[in-house]
Amino acid sequence: MTTEQDLSAEAARPSADRMASRQIALADSLFHDKVVLVSGGATGIGRAAVWILARLGAKVVTCGRSQEKLDVLSAELADHGLSVITVQTDIRQPDSVAALFELVHYRYGRLDFLINNAGGQFPKSAIDLTPNGFRAVVENNLFGTWWMMQTAARYWRDTGTPGSIVNVVVVVERGILGAAHTAAARAGVIALSKTVSVEWAPFNIRVNCVAPGVIFTEGMAGYPEHAKKTFARANPMLRLGDPWEIAESILFMGSDASKFTTGEILRVDGGGQIWGEQWTQGKPEYFME
Repeated sequence: MTTEQDLSAEAARPSADRMASRQIALADSLFHDKVVLVSGGATGIGRAAVWILARLGAKVVTCGRSQEKLDVLSAELADHGLSVITVQTDIRQPDSVAALFELVHYRYGRLDFLINNAGGQFPKSAIDLTPNGFRAVVENNLFGTWWMMQTAARYWRDTGTPGSIVNVVVVVERGILGAAHTAAARAGVIALSKTVSVEWAPFNIRVNCVAPGVIFTEGMAGYPEHAKKTFARANPMLRLGDPWEIAESILFMGSDASKFTTGEILRVDGGGQIWGEQWTQGKPEYFME
């Protein structure tokens, strides 16, 4: 028996008190004093990762395009005795990414772990996508992720230090109905990750991906209500994922607990990739029984 999931705006963004008190499944030693850069850390999965890392004693830097959202995150953490360095960054611009890494090095002198979480999309039938709409998602999700990956790899190569990258993607094996732009961009990130996991192995750089299913975050506001109600039925666990669950999976993949893992994709989708359908705009009448 399942219960109706709370899809309210409040539930989509758990309170700072909740983030400060929720149990963490990871050992404190995994990230204590590690320097971790998280893109898109002000909301959703990125926000959960920042909270967990800060509570585990990591030195956390996060970036995003909205300084206002970053300031809210910083204030939430400060109210609970935690800290994060926030940097307004447009990851689509290589110069902006280069400046971000320079700041990380200036503040801490090293970087241990990069989480490429930033990205975005909107539901739209592929046939109706405009050139600007398609380009915007690909530039953000694919190009932006690549600039971050390459800049990190060059940093570790030039400093002779090891590093770990985890890219947040999506489950693309069956396509993403109503989000062809996202499918194209994230599939590109997966292909890049597999390729460079071998090319960058001589530099002691690991590259992995975590592919969430449908996760209940603030971004859900952009989807039709009738579609949101069907998302929870698109996996055998019959619920939406929690950002905290995905964040812990990301941190596990990037930590020394997975130090013999590279070029891998960890799917965290409640089993949706082997069961169920996912229609971002609701199931068309044509496919109804």
